[in-house]
Amino acid sequence: MAASRRPVDQDYVIEDVKEAFQCTILWCEGRACLEYDTQEELDHISSYVKEKFDRDLLDVFFTAIESIPPES
Repeated sequence: MAASRRPVDQDYVIEDVKEAFQCTILWCEGRACLEYDTQEELDHISSYVKEKFDRDLLDVFFTAIESIPPES
């Protein structure tokens, strides 16, 4: 898939990632934070954003944090 060469709205990228990966987006002071489950998932999302939108993950999201597994 070719990367888009025209500017894409950050909100569009966030929604696209959310739909493509069924991941959680947290909001902190109006800034999007990506919550991921595994390093492999984070790497996959990062590659997806780079390939599809020609942007680094942290240019779209304020930060990325690993999910804390629920206690049993």
